[in-house]
Amino acid sequence: MIWLSEMLMQNQDLESFEQLLELVRERARAGERFLSSDVRPPFPDTPMDWEERIEAEFTSASR
Repeated sequence: MIWLSEMLMQNQDLESFEQLLELVRERARAGERFLSSDVRPPFPDTPMDWEERIEAEFTSASR
């Protein structure tokens, strides 16, 4: 399982929510099977539905 907080700590160079979504896709393609959205991403462009968007990217990329 990968935690969103862990991804953010390991990739402190991320500057936007869109960059985070790309990282989520990469991790899903690399074989991660579970994702926990344990923190809200700290980016100004983080949308209100951020949890749903992250989950959608993770599940669609892992197919």
